[in-house]
Parts: sequence; C-alpha cells; structure tokens
Amino acid sequence: MLKISSLNVNGIRAAHRHGFTDWVDQTDPDIICLQELRAMEHQVPGPVQKLDYHEAYHTAEKKGYSGVGILSKQEPIRIEKGMGVDWVDSEGRIIMAEYDNLYVFSIYAPSGTTGDERQDLKMEFLDYFLPFAQKFLSKKKPVVICGDYNICHKPLDIHNPKRNKNTSGFLPEEREWVSRLLQTGFEDVYRSLHEGEEDLYSWWSYRAASKERNKGWRIDYHMTCPQMLSAAEEATIEMEWDLSDHAPVTISYNL
Repeated sequence: MLKISSLNVNGIRAAHRHGFTDWVDQTDPDIICLQELRAMEHQVPGPVQKLDYHEAYHTAEKKGYSGVGILSKQEPIRIEKGMGVDWVDSEGRIIMAEYDNLYVFSIYAPSGTTGDERQDLKMEFLDYFLPFAQKFLSKKKPVVICGDYNICHKPLDIHNPKRNKNTSGFLPEEREWVSRLLQTGFEDVYRSLHEGEEDLYSWWSYRAASKERNKGWRIDYHMTCPQMLSAAEEATIEMEWDLSDHAPVTISYNL
C-alpha cells in the first residue's frame, strides 16, 4: 500500500504549532504533499525537518507567501520545480517528485478572491497548467497531482452553491476547467470513491464556526491517471485534525 496525503498547511510554522508532527507520527503517510508553506526553506521548523522523510520545497520569492513541498519516505529520483512560466514559478506553486514507479505533484493554484487581477492570473495559471499536466498522462509511469486547486467542481462540493455561484472558487469558468481536466483523462479519486456523498469538504472559513457546522468547500484534490484510480482503496478527509483551515486529504493506493 502507498499512502499519499495532501494538505494546505496555511503556513508550515503555524501548522507545526497546531500539531503537524503529531499528525505525521500518528497517520504515517508515505508521501506528503504540502501547499501554502508561507516560509523559506530555512524557516521550516526543525522538528519538521527532522522527520524521517526526504524533503523537497519550491518556495516563493516573496517572503511569507505561497510555496509547495513534498515529503517522502522514499528518496525521489528527480525533483522538478515549476512549469516554465516565470510569474507562476516565482510564486512557488508547482513541484514534482519522480520515483521508480510514479510521478507525484504538489500544486497550489492561485486564489482569485482578492480581486479581478488575481482572478485573471488564476485563469491564466489554469490555462497553462492543463496542457502541462496532460503531458504526464502519456508517460509510462502513473501520475498523481495533489493539491489545493482553489475550485469546487460541482454543487455537491460546496455547502451553499446558490449563494456562491458568483464567488471565486465556484465560478462557471473555473468549474468548466475542472471538467476539461477530467475530460482529458484525469480522475478525481476522492469523489470517485465517495460518489454522490454529501457534506464532504476539505476547507472551512475561520469565520462563523464554519468547521464546527461543516459549512465548507472541497477544493483539495488527488487528480490521477486511470491506473491510480484503479489502485485507490481508501480515501479520507481527516477533519479531526485542526492543523490549518484545510484538512488533510489522504488516499491509500494498492501499488
């Protein structure tokens, strides 16, 4: 079994204070994909660096902003950072680890909630990312693209679809992009293993006791090739952990 977890930590230093290493010790993932590090590599807390994992990070040039990482028990053959788009790569939004039998990505898509300029950049990121990701479907090794996509795909994935229909993260053009990603051959593993189930979310606002009331959004995904979907046996959103405003999304693959 290969256990892969994905988590937007909303600051690795904050997540450490909230029990990140306890979560790792108790749940024991083989690979951990991290998003929104909000730290330079040397600022990752010592206890996190001392975990029995190989570490790879792609941090943003701007301090305290964005950044992604992959921790894995097995040492990667190769690490690749970015996708060749200057502004995306300077924000530290994509990292890939290649293993003997697998490609694993951790990605952090931009949020468009701060205004039209960032929403336009979000859509630009998505336009660049789709053909970039699609190339990995034709590789000999399977691929898993984990991360915070900052998009709810279907009304089932958001607690109040009618009220949020004009909100960044649930805009028609964003949702259509996820549909196109799936049409190219990717699989939304968590939803495939929980087809039609309601009230399954991975992010909750810190406001209005949203998590306690489970008024959330499902914006964190494992997008994989069909081979990995076939191998997926268990998919969980670990709501019991309060490491950040996101919960870990963990899937066990029988490889």
